Amino acid sequence: METVPKLGNNVPPKKDKLQGKKKKPRRYWEEETTQTAAGASPGPPRKRKRNRELRPQKPKNTHSTKKSRISKKPQVPKKPRERRSPGPQRSLSGAQDPFTGPAPVPVEVVQKFCRIDKSKKLPRSETKIRSRLEAAEAQEEEISVKAARSELLLAEEPGFLEGEDGEDTAKICQADIVEAVDIASAAKHFDLNLRQFGPYRLNYSRTGRHLAFGGRRGHVAALDWVTKKLMCEINVMEAVRDIRFLHSEALLAVAQNRWLHIYDNQGIELHCIRRCDRITQLEFLPFHFLLATASETGFLTYLDVSVGKIVAALNARAGRLNIMTQNPYNAVIHLGHSNGTVSLWSPAMKEPLAKILCHRGGVRAVAVDSTGTHMATSGLDHQLKIFDLRGTFQPLSARTLPQGAGHLAFSQRGLLAAGMGDVVNIWAGQGKASPPSLEQPYLTHRLSGHVHGLQFCPFEDVLGVGHSGGITSMLVPGAAEPNFDGLESNPYRSRKQRQEWEVKALLEKVPAELICLDPRALAEVDVISLEQEEKERLERLVRSRPPRARAFLTPTSCPHHVLRSAVPCLGSLFQVSLLSPPSGLRSRHQASLPAKAKAEGPQLYSKSGEEEEEGHG
Repeated sequence: METVPKLGNNVPPKKDKLQGKKKKPRRYWEEETTQTAAGASPGPPRKRKRNRELRPQKPKNTHSTKKSRISKKPQVPKKPRERRSPGPQRSLSGAQDPFTGPAPVPVEVVQKFCRIDKSKKLPRSETKIRSRLEAAEAQEEEISVKAARSELLLAEEPGFLEGEDGEDTAKICQADIVEAVDIASAAKHFDLNLRQFGPYRLNYSRTGRHLAFGGRRGHVAALDWVTKKLMCEINVMEAVRDIRFLHSEALLAVAQNRWLHIYDNQGIELHCIRRCDRITQLEFLPFHFLLATASETGFLTYLDVSVGKIVAALNARAGRLNIMTQNPYNAVIHLGHSNGTVSLWSPAMKEPLAKILCHRGGVRAVAVDSTGTHMATSGLDHQLKIFDLRGTFQPLSARTLPQGAGHLAFSQRGLLAAGMGDVVNIWAGQGKASPPSLEQPYLTHRLSGHVHGLQFCPFEDVLGVGHSGGITSMLVPGAAEPNFDGLESNPYRSRKQRQEWEVKALLEKVPAELICLDPRALAEVDVISLEQEEKERLERLVRSRPPRARAFLTPTSCPHHVLRSAVPCLGSLFQVSLLSPPSGLRSRHQASLPAKAKAEGPQLYSKSGEEEEEGHG
């Protein structure tokens, strides 16, 4: 409704206050309010002012009594919320996902990571123990499925070498391989001409990044062989028989002519261990921090490098020990002897765990693959044999070589290299867990000197060869694992990462007493030993009783599974036999004995009566 302006004033007519106000746009989150009677548009919700006048104000100086925290109203139990079943997942467009749940994993891939043998049934045990075993199996199966899924993230694939139109790969030389590969891989093939200090022994670090080698005339050096950066180079002025990296590339063990010496990566001598003298071979067990040494005197010595103490010194009683290797699967040391046998040793036992007759002559070289299932040996009879180490210790294949192999080495993927004079032959198999086929060599290479050391580089398709002319790095496609564990063996780790890894490895060190042939047996119960201990305990118990009561307790008459139930009943039997009268009242006591005791009773009592009469006489 508009007002009429007065005459004589040039003032425009004023609008009503309700119409004159500007409308504020309503947002979508604001609630709709009821329109007023005047038709006003809904505005933003007004803040409710607290009506302080209606609230009774408390006087400041008065002390109010505290109310009890326990409410006087009866508490009504809350109803549990009903969980709605999840419906089919829909995308942003509203379409239903046709592939619900996680993607399926092939069974073959899961079995590769599974560590539980499901063919063995769970033992009959208590419900609590059985539930724990079932939960452990379910957890192990879940872990194997996750590992199979994460295998898709491993981008690298193993290499291979194939000839054209059925060409023999053994005829392909190193120069042809270097021309065919990329520049970075071609730089991994090199020769070090060091004739004045040879022959050489070499060793790669666990990460595969560093190389150490020592010559018979005292030359010792360590370098980063990928970048060709020299770490240290010294001359010990003494014959070097073997060389090994310890748990990291910062420490180096050198078996010199007389004693064992420890150096750091700068070439500074840290220790001289005189208890280990005249050493011929060295092996380092990384998970146990043990340095195993074989000497001319026939002793196998285990040195704990974390505390600097000798754990065990075992006499092999087989003369000079110059052939030694380790099983990476169970950390058992394999020693080759001049009588054609190979003995397996653990620091927890003073006698060998097993002895295998391998050759009719002396053993020249021994090697074990990374899975611990196959062992390769060569002897003076010019035989190269592959043995199965899964309990049978039987030869799987054999081949006669024109020259006996003096050095053997297995790669991470199961390739076998053998050094025969100045020639290196490499045999390949069907896969990592399969034994190598000895029918036809995979690669062949001729060197400038006789071979004195072989080792495959971890995580690299490279074979390092130490010979009388120096060091040679060969390219062997498909030899190593293409993917590495960054938390365990990281070739690109920094100094800080290496220090943190050392602390973690020391905390997880495995005791030397746990080294055995089957590491899975540590989680099982030794039933045979348990029964034997129970039998010996019963025999001691029988021997401690008088002769009259021994006939009722013989270990042969009681089976092993009732030994525990028979022990509580022994007191009554002993009491009956000891309290028996000498002559007249025997029949009354025999009536209370078991049937078996009745049958054997008269003989025993007559004998005891004779003994008593002799004693009284």
